[in-house]
Amino acid sequence: MMTTVELPLWLFVLIVLFAAVTFASHFLFPSVRWFFRRRLERAVAQLNERLTRPIEPFKLARRHDMIQRLIYDPEVSEAIIAHANENDVPENVAFEKARRYAREIVPSFSAFAYFSFGARVARWLATALYDVRTGLNNDQQIQSADSEATVVFVMNHRSNMDYVLVTYLAAQASALSYAVGEWARVWPLSRLIKSMGAYFIRRKSRGALYRAVLARYVRMATQGGVTQAIFPEGGLSVNGRLMPLKKGLLSYVVDGSEPHKRDVVFVPVAINYDRVLEDRVLIAADKRGDRRFGVSITVVMAAILRLLWQWVTRRYRKFGTASVVFGPPVSLAALGDDVELDDLAQTLRDRIQDVMPVPFVPLLCRLFLMSPDPIAEHDMMHEVKAAVPSTRGTRPALIDADLNTRITRALTDMEQRGMLRRSPDGWTMEQNETALFRFYANSIGDLYPDSVTIGDAARAKS
Repeated sequence: MMTTVELPLWLFVLIVLFAAVTFASHFLFPSVRWFFRRRLERAVAQLNERLTRPIEPFKLARRHDMIQRLIYDPEVSEAIIAHANENDVPENVAFEKARRYAREIVPSFSAFAYFSFGARVARWLATALYDVRTGLNNDQQIQSADSEATVVFVMNHRSNMDYVLVTYLAAQASALSYAVGEWARVWPLSRLIKSMGAYFIRRKSRGALYRAVLARYVRMATQGGVTQAIFPEGGLSVNGRLMPLKKGLLSYVVDGSEPHKRDVVFVPVAINYDRVLEDRVLIAADKRGDRRFGVSITVVMAAILRLLWQWVTRRYRKFGTASVVFGPPVSLAALGDDVELDDLAQTLRDRIQDVMPVPFVPLLCRLFLMSPDPIAEHDMMHEVKAAVPSTRGTRPALIDADLNTRITRALTDMEQRGMLRRSPDGWTMEQNETALFRFYANSIGDLYPDSVTIGDAARAKS
């Protein structure tokens, strides 16, 4: 027993490392995890005291546990068996495919990442790029919902900045769980987005197994009270118009609702901008008739460096106004037992349209498209007031005191972008920018009874 054993140094080091790892995994790591878990639970409890809608336990569950719960769900198990039979593959192969889908969909929410990093970055970025304006009753619309209900923000999709704006504005209410497209699955962006509680969806996937896994996850989140945010248009609007709402995710939410236990409240959200960062990319995609948004990383980095240089040289200007307005909520329980998805989608679209903000650039774009002649400087105030939609609802109010300043700024921004030119006769639209004018004018076109004629007017001028 006391015999000396000689070992090579490399083998001795290896044995010590294995022993250290074994000791840590059995004694140290569980204690460390327990210590940080307790600290996290206390931090979340303190955070929930100031949130309008506290973070639900479902959102805080461990990702591994959620994946296991999802893939062993009876509905998913039935879909796995059906997939195996239809495609003539072993059930274990279909099961592994469902597991990959679940790992892709289920987020790894971190309250620290969301509120200490994400919400602060969202606030900084939104206010650095835009003058953010909100509706008169945004806070009241959220607070009016039942405190026990699952809240689902239903938004129009104008720009990828939509995520940033709504995260910033809703940070005092709750942590949002976004449904994001495949564009966000790029590493390391995907890890960050998952830690913010977002879940990925394949918008073009038509496989029954994938839809079963996604539908079951959305239903579980709905039943768990998770505050969600969805873009039911199915992607960015390439022509500026508010598109008909698709019913895929809406149907999953409705199917997962349990009105006798927890109501589901849809909050319509209307978003509009003086300048959409991706406007020319979207217009080009619309012209081609596809949805390929091919933007190289060099172009993005060049734009960022240009903005940083403008900031350093004190020549930086914000991109105008970004407006976000919450419309009157729609309670699923109040609609009764038989909810017609088509009626629900139309109701939500109508409420988004009714509260659509009217920034000055879209308003001026419509004004110039409808006017065949240059607009004189001294007539501009009168023309703008006459062009404002008669019904404003809960949109940010126009104040006469700063109306002239905001009009002047919008005109200057449009001139710098090459959209307008100033002449002795007044302001004139650049003819080669007609598509850009139409893109912005379309965002408020539904607010006017003559919106169908604007395309003809624009084509006549081009």
